[in-house]
Amino acid sequence: MMHPSARIHYCWFVLAMSVCTVFASLGLARFGYSMVLPSMQAGLGLTNTQAGALATANLAGYLIMSAIAGAIALRFGARATISAGLALAGASMVLTGLARSWSDAAALRFVTGTGSAAANVVVMGLISAWFGPQRRGFAAGIAVTGSSFALILLGSCVPRIVTAAGAAGWRTSWFLFGAAALMIAICAAVVLRNKPQDQGLAPFSGDSAPAACPAEKDTPARLASVYVSKTVWRLGLVYAAFGFSYIIYMTFFAKYLIAEARYTREAAGRLFMTMGWFALLCGVLWGSLSDKAGRKRTLVALFLVHAVAFGLFAVRPAPAAFIVSAVLFGLSAWSIPAIMAAACGDVVGPRLAPSALGFITLFFGIGQAFGPAVAGAIADRTGSFSPAFLLAAGVALAGAVAASFLRPLRPSAR
Repeated sequence: MMHPSARIHYCWFVLAMSVCTVFASLGLARFGYSMVLPSMQAGLGLTNTQAGALATANLAGYLIMSAIAGAIALRFGARATISAGLALAGASMVLTGLARSWSDAAALRFVTGTGSAAANVVVMGLISAWFGPQRRGFAAGIAVTGSSFALILLGSCVPRIVTAAGAAGWRTSWFLFGAAALMIAICAAVVLRNKPQDQGLAPFSGDSAPAACPAEKDTPARLASVYVSKTVWRLGLVYAAFGFSYIIYMTFFAKYLIAEARYTREAAGRLFMTMGWFALLCGVLWGSLSDKAGRKRTLVALFLVHAVAFGLFAVRPAPAAFIVSAVLFGLSAWSIPAIMAAACGDVVGPRLAPSALGFITLFFGIGQAFGPAVAGAIADRTGSFSPAFLLAAGVALAGAVAASFLRPLRPSAR
């Protein structure tokens, strides 16, 4: 346990573990599917619609759990909820490697989604408890780099695994993803703490010796205030646009490059890895910018960047455009979730931030759940994923417009 006078605030240990949690719960559990999709689709004999439906099953599980993750964390504590979520996601990923049919894979991807939500939603809300209002965007931006590290690892390793293991390569990949998540679940149980007050600390604000602050009391009225807040609802609607648009791009990124742009598996992996390298600092840069310029303006800018990135895949099917698209998305990739996590802390306070984030993640999850299924159906009907990427660009543009109507959101001391 860290004493208040200790040189290193315990928040940095929590933040480091948060990066690992995002790495497993999103990077491996969700984005790993993008890299194994071509070989998994061939191995199970899936159509594009079925491949999209597998992603939708995962996101449906995420959607359902995100609705109650905050309440579970309030009841059992963030540390227990995150650890259990990672363990569930890890075990189901291992079992996904044993799937023999679409129905087996769909059921397991659903379970993975529930575990992912329990871990990711709660850990992003936990950051608001450990960091003061002027540091939330910065801290959340660091946490989401876990997804960037996953993209780098996936782009480098999965093509090699699939090449070495042949037809069973996608199964081996899922075994490794699951084992990694299970190890991180154990680490989370050891390292994470529910709130700084348990350590005799106050949320980190950059002061050399912050004074301890009293814990907030949870009451039904306070919890209900999250779900009736107009600002929270508006954030949710904007978040839905991000969920629908980005998941199309991420799910079918490698599939499109290999099947339509005639990229090799290794070349597609290298571009996926390039995106990950550029994404490493995106959350920190944009999160810090939102701390200074405000959440609203930063969200509008991010959605515009995404619209361009998705549109390039649709209208300029050439290597140079693919590189620019990957770089643009990488530079902005995980910034919107980071800003949403910080905004929830601004609006409802750090203690209720996991509940608010879980609630707006419902909207995000609805967008995600529809995105891959719609995109896969469009590809089967038209013979190309280009119209689906164009749809993603249009929805991202709509997200920019919707964000422009938000009230100015700046860090508050609430």
